[in-house]
Amino acid sequence: MLLKNKRPQLKRPKPKATPGPHSLAMLYPLTFHPIFKERVWGGRNLERLYGKALPPGVPIGESWEISDRPGDASVVANGPLAGKDLRWLMLNHGQELLGSARAEAGRFPLLIKILDAQETLSVQVHPPADRAASLGGEPKTEMWYVAHAAPQAELYVGLKQGATRAEFEQRLQDGTVADCIHRISVGPRDAIFLPSGRVHALGAGLVIFEIQQNSSKSRLIVR
Repeated sequence: MLLKNKRPQLKRPKPKATPGPHSLAMLYPLTFHPIFKERVWGGRNLERLYGKALPPGVPIGESWEISDRPGDASVVANGPLAGKDLRWLMLNHGQELLGSARAEAGRFPLLIKILDAQETLSVQVHPPADRAASLGGEPKTEMWYVAHAAPQAELYVGLKQGATRAEFEQRLQDGTVADCIHRISVGPRDAIFLPSGRVHALGAGLVIFEIQQNSSKSRLIVR
C-alpha cells in the first residue's frame, strides 16, 4: 500500500471583530446630568457647595446623580454617548457597564443621590429583603456619607435597646416616636450603614451623599 503524504492544512486565524463605536473603551468614564427634586425641606446648598445649576426660586432637596428608575433615568453628559440614558446603556451595554456586578431586576443596581436637608426629615424604614415582597415594597439597604453638617447636626438611626412594640405604638400616637430612636451627632466625613429594616431619619442642617440599592420605596413611620 502506498501512503501519500498529506499536505498539512494551514489554519487561518479568524479575523478579529472590529471594535464598534459603541464599545468605546469599555465605556469611558461617564458623567451624567443630575436630576433635581424639589422638596419642601430642601435648600440651595447644592448650588453653593457644588456649583450645580439649580432651577431658580425653589428648594431643592435631592440631586439624583446616578439613577435607573422608571421616568428618572440619568442622561449621559459627555463623550460620544451624550444624550443616551442609563436605561439604554443597561439594555445595550449592561455587561460592559457592570462587569461582575449584578443588575437589580434588570436595572442598574445603585441609586446615588446628594441630599440637602434644611429641616429634620420624617422617620422611615425600608422593608428587609425577606419581607419586602409580602409588604408590597422593595428592599433598600443604603449608606450615608456626611459632606456638610451644621453645628449640632444629628442623625436618627435604630431603635434604642429595650424599646417595646407597645411603647413604640404609644409614641406614634403622641408624636414622640423620635425618643425611641438613637440620636447620633455627626460631622463632615462621617458615614453610616443602614441595612433594610432599620428605622432612620436625617436631622436638619445636613448635606449627605446617599448610596443605596435601586429602590425609591419607603415606609413612612411619622413626619
